[in-house]
Amino acid sequence: MQSTADRTVNAPNAGRRGADSEWAVDESNLALVAGMRHTRGALRRWRADPGPILGSWFSRALMIAAAMLFGVWLVSVEVTPDPTLVDVPGVNSDPSFFAPLARNLLVLALHATACIAGFMAGSSMPAVAQRLEGINRFVHQKAGPIAIGWVILVTGFSLVTQTYLLGFWGGSIAARIDIPSQLVVISVLPHAVLELTAVFLPMAAWLRASRRNQWEDLLAATFVTVAIAIPMLFVAAALETWIWPHTLSALSPLY
Repeated sequence: MQSTADRTVNAPNAGRRGADSEWAVDESNLALVAGMRHTRGALRRWRADPGPILGSWFSRALMIAAAMLFGVWLVSVEVTPDPTLVDVPGVNSDPSFFAPLARNLLVLALHATACIAGFMAGSSMPAVAQRLEGINRFVHQKAGPIAIGWVILVTGFSLVTQTYLLGFWGGSIAARIDIPSQLVVISVLPHAVLELTAVFLPMAAWLRASRRNQWEDLLAATFVTVAIAIPMLFVAAALETWIWPHTLSALSPLY
């Protein structure tokens, strides 16, 4: 049986352990509360004057989309095509509305995740680090830049991979229906500009936040950009499914 003295000695330690546990919980709660407060504040600012923030996001997204389409054209010209690997939806295969929609929603989800990671690394973790000491403070301070660097690396790899695959696909379609690859790139512009702008909206928000050191706005930016992008992707998928095949048929001497 534990003596009264032992209970007296252990009581402060137990109290300290409880306080430490409560402190850790409080830190997480404080970060969450601060994040929600910043999110609500950003949404109020943007609702009062949406023009500048939307203009900034769309201009950046359009520039990324234009750069990617230029890269796709370069790859389609330089790559060795393989027309046996591709079917042209609506021309020599059945069109699918959900295939391009699912593909673009997946890319949008990747970019939205990068946006949320930017919020956590640039805003939430530094806020928690200010209230910590020792090794915990050091880990939280260094984890943010490392996470941001990882987001940049993964997103850059995704862009390069998508550019190459789309360029190869475009060049192979051009060879399959006997038209120049430039015409294939031009034919996709109505839906490609729309869908690429949509999927790059979260990335545009990320770039704006990193340039202005406004990481605390990224959670709100994720919600808004995804809400804007989803209807755009539905329209782009409809154009790709029911309009683009007719354009290719009109351009090709084989159909």
